[in-house]
Order: sequence, then structure tokens, then C-alpha cells
Amino acid sequence: MAEAWEQARQISRRVGRALAGAGRATARAGRSTANGTKRFGVATASGAQRVGQATRRLTHAQGAGRTGLGRLIEVTAANSAGDALVTIALAGTIFFGLPVNEARGPVALYLMITMIPFAVVAPFVGPVLDRFRSGRRYVMAGTLFARGLLCFAMAAAVGPGDLLTLFPAALAVLVLSKAYSVSRAAIMPSVLPADITLVSANARVALFSLVAAGIMVPVATGLIAWLGVAWALRIAMVVFFALGVYAIRLPRHVDAPDLEEDGERGSRWRTLLNVGPAVGEAMRANVAIRLFSGFLLFYLLFLVQEGRFKELSAAPTIALLAIAAGLGGFVGAAVANWARNHSPQLIVLATLALTVLTTAVAAFFFGLWAAVAVALVVAFAQELGKLALDAIVQREIGEEVRSSTFGVVEALLQLTWVFGGLVGLLVSLSPNGTAALTGAAVVLAVGLGWLLVRRRGRMKARDDRVRGERATAGEEERPARPPRQPDQIDSTKPLTNPHG
Repeated sequence: MAEAWEQARQISRRVGRALAGAGRATARAGRSTANGTKRFGVATASGAQRVGQATRRLTHAQGAGRTGLGRLIEVTAANSAGDALVTIALAGTIFFGLPVNEARGPVALYLMITMIPFAVVAPFVGPVLDRFRSGRRYVMAGTLFARGLLCFAMAAAVGPGDLLTLFPAALAVLVLSKAYSVSRAAIMPSVLPADITLVSANARVALFSLVAAGIMVPVATGLIAWLGVAWALRIAMVVFFALGVYAIRLPRHVDAPDLEEDGERGSRWRTLLNVGPAVGEAMRANVAIRLFSGFLLFYLLFLVQEGRFKELSAAPTIALLAIAAGLGGFVGAAVANWARNHSPQLIVLATLALTVLTTAVAAFFFGLWAAVAVALVVAFAQELGKLALDAIVQREIGEEVRSSTFGVVEALLQLTWVFGGLVGLLVSLSPNGTAALTGAAVVLAVGLGWLLVRRRGRMKARDDRVRGERATAGEEERPARPPRQPDQIDSTKPLTNPHG
């Protein structure tokens, strides 16, 4: 019995020593974990600081920090990230939650509703911005603050499914986002450094905006999976509020004196009706590209949902098309920055010609990879063509009507995209992708040919006018000679050598 008791005491001592050792090991592990977490936090903060410093050097390069362009780039990039967060939070509620045949009706209704605010508000957004040119910073900040409030309202409406609040708020966010874009484009010449062209500055803004939106997409997806849609919208609200404060701190020289004479209001509308041949040509080319972009998006999405592409399932196919479109937009902005010294008019026509060629080839080799290729090229052409159009408007249109012109351009392109999407919905009922893309290529080719013929006629008329003006100026500057008398020596002829 004593031996058994002694063995029990030894076992208990061993167990105690083992527990004590485990406790000490746990304490050491806890201290190591805390130290590791601390080091990880410090390393993460240091890495974020280095990334922020590198980004600041890029946005403020070539004098952009001195003129305010760098700060405008930062605000616009963060604005794109906020828009991407809102888009991801609201995505899928209409389209992917319904069967394919039932989805066409709600999508068509959504597109039609999307047209309404642009058709109604577009004639007023630009003139309002032009009228309050002395407060452009506050107008931009106002669009950001208003979107923050709308995100708060949408977050409250998501839970109970209040569509009467959700739909109007989403459309108002879309309109305010376009209003911000109009105001940002109008002030670009005010913050342009001497060493940067308009095309290059617009491209730099677009590059940082695309990168910010691309980073936000997976972040937003993770936030929605972790916290839900409502909290993602609340985070977007905080982002927009912070950006509104930052936008007010833009340099004062982005503002300009207001127009005082009422008579100039009428001249603004007359100018909008006649924007000039360069702006008109660039607008028509961009309209053709934007029309095809809306058509292609909805046509391909419904083909994917119906299982027309057998190579991959629906989700990977949509992801592949989205990656191709994002890559095309990024490359378009990069090429715009590289082609800063080339003519924006030629860039616009070249993008339309590339779209026509790619669409024709994709129609001949129709399939998944042809669809990916045409999605990439159309996104590239849309981004590059729009940046060139912005540069043309900023160069050709006076400051007193620049915001109005940009408002008309943005509304026209948005309405065209919606119309193209409606056409894509109708054409997606047909299973023949080759015929659909062939028809689109023919329409684009006709538009390109019409623009080239008009351009050639305009250039010929300009050359004839210049030659006529030179001839008229030469006749006016040449003094009239009196009639020569018979015994008068003609001084215009060389004298005979007297020593000959």
C-alpha cells in the first residue's frame, strides 16, 4: 500500500512538472506571438507607409504637386475606389439572382431607369457647374458628401429590402459620380503643369483610378463576405466623407470668377450647339465605341449565362472577361500617357478603326477566346478614345462653357451605352454570335467611313480657304504700279552692264 502511495506521489509530481512546463511554454509562446504580432503590425505599417510615399512621389511628379494635379489625382483615385465599393456592394441583386429568361426584363427596366436621370439632369449639371466656377472645389466636395449620405440611406434600405429607397439612391449616386467627373475634367487645365500635356494628365488620372478600383474590388468582396452589404456601404460613406474634406483642400486657383453678364448665358447654349469640328468628330467616334461597348457587355453576359461557351463554366468565364476588360482599360490609359505628343484627333479615329478590325476578326473566329480578345480591345479603345476626347474638349472649348460641354459629353456617352446595352439584350436572344458581331462590325465600319469622308472634306475645304486667304493677302500687300511711260526705264528688269 505504501509503495502504491509512493508511485501515486511520483506520478502526481511528474504531472505537476509537466503542467508547469506546459504553462511556461504557453507563456513563452504567448510572448512570442505578441512580439510577432507587434512586429507584423510594425512591418505592415512600415510597408503601407513606404507604399504611400512611393504613390505620393508618382502622383506629384513633374510639377504635379506644385500645381495641385497630384492632389486631384489622389482624390479621383480614391473616388474610383469608393465607386467600386458601392458597385460591388449592390452587384448581383438584379441580374445573377434570377433565371436567365426572367433576368432580361429587370435588366432592361434597370437600363431604362438609368437613362432617366441623365436625360433629365444632363442639361442642368454642366451649366450649374459653369455658373458656380468660383466654387468648383465646393461643388466637387458636395458631390462626395452627397454620395456619403446616399450610401448611409442605402445601407439602411438593404436589410428590409426597401427598393423605393435603394433604386433612387443608387441612381443618384451614379449621377453624382458623373457630376464629379465633369467637374474634375473641367478644372484639369487649371492644374496642368508646364511639362505635362492634357492627354498625359488625363491618362495619369485614369491610371491611378483604375489601379485604385482594381485594388478595391477584392477588398470589397472580402468586406461584404465578412461584414455584409450594409456595413460595406457604411464604409463607403466614411470614404466619401473623408474625400469631401480632402477635396476642399484643393488649391484655390482651380476656382475661376463667375460669369456676371446674363447675356453670356445665351452664348453658352449657342456654343454648345456648335462645339466645332474637332470636338464633334471626337464625340461621334466615342459614341460609336461606347455604343458597341454597351452592346458587347450585355450580349456576352447573357451568352455566358445561357452556357453558349463550353470551354469554361459561367463564373470563370465572367471573371476572365472582366479581367480582360480591366486590363484593356489599364493598357489604354498607359498608351494615352505614352502617346501624349500625338494628335488626339488621330488617336480617336485610330481607336475606332482598331475596334472595327478586331470585331470583324472576332466575328470570323467566334468563340470564348475571340470574345475575350474583343472585350479587351473594346475596353482599350473606350479608355484611350475617351481620354483623347477629354483632351480635345479641354483644348478647344473655352472655360466659360467647358463644364457644360463635359456634361453633354458624359450624358451622351452614358445614354449611348445604355442604348447599346438594350440592343445587346435583344440580340442575345439569337444564338448566332458570328452574325451578331458581323452586324456590329458593319455598323462600326460605316460610322468610321462616314467620319473619314467628313474629315477629308473638311481638311480639303480648310486648305482651299487657307490658299484663298493667302492669295487675297498677297494681292492686298503688293503695291499697285503706275503705268509705264514709253521713255521710262523698267526698274524691275536688270540694267545692262555699262562696261560691256
